[in-house]
Amino acid sequence: MIQQILTPWRWQNIFADWPLLLRAFLVTLEAAVLALILALILGVIFGLLSTSRSRLLRIIARVYVEFFQNTPLMIQLFFAYFALPYMGVVLPTFACGVLCVGIYTGAYISEVVRAGIESIPKGQSEAAYSQGFTRMQTMLLIVLPQTVKIVLPPLVNQCVNLIKNTSTLAMIAGGDLMYIANTWATNGMASYGPAYLLVGVLYFCLCFPLSKWARGYEERLKARHLVQNPAAGAANAEEVTA
Repeated sequence: MIQQILTPWRWQNIFADWPLLLRAFLVTLEAAVLALILALILGVIFGLLSTSRSRLLRIIARVYVEFFQNTPLMIQLFFAYFALPYMGVVLPTFACGVLCVGIYTGAYISEVVRAGIESIPKGQSEAAYSQGFTRMQTMLLIVLPQTVKIVLPPLVNQCVNLIKNTSTLAMIAGGDLMYIANTWATNGMASYGPAYLLVGVLYFCLCFPLSKWARGYEERLKARHLVQNPAAGAANAEEVTA
């Protein structure tokens, strides 16, 4: 592997085929964006159901979250691509990958949304009800706007995980970066080292800025909280000292 990475002609070959990798990069980016949209929709819906007053709705949300969080994404992908056709449901490869990655990530996002909603003091909802707000109005106008600021860092982290999970499309020939890199390396005299290293760098270029922004935003939120609640900062300092 090290010899492959240090061999100049292998790098010349892979850079000569950069249009192929560029198309695969765009496919990965498109899959990530579409899957993220689906994941956000499902995450918000099931996050709201998780905090519903209806026990049935909470159970439905719990079943969705527990099932998709506790089964491997690869199994879900293989089931959708190989098993569903026997039931008369045939999905295009790209659509199958987007749906599986989106539904899988949606389960994690729903937990982020649920935790964010539950972190808002109940007194705010009670005050809204006392002013004649309905539950829906309270959620849309009072709770969710505050929840967005709280859940943004973990949501970005889930977005990073989603981008990396798009590499599973390679298992069903999805035309993504990983699939094209593996195909190119196999046909390019086993140049796996340069191909995988370059793909890793491309994934890093997508994920690192998002991760760095999420960490920075979270630190700013903490700093703002300490400014608004100096007593909390003093209490934390006492705990560290103790």
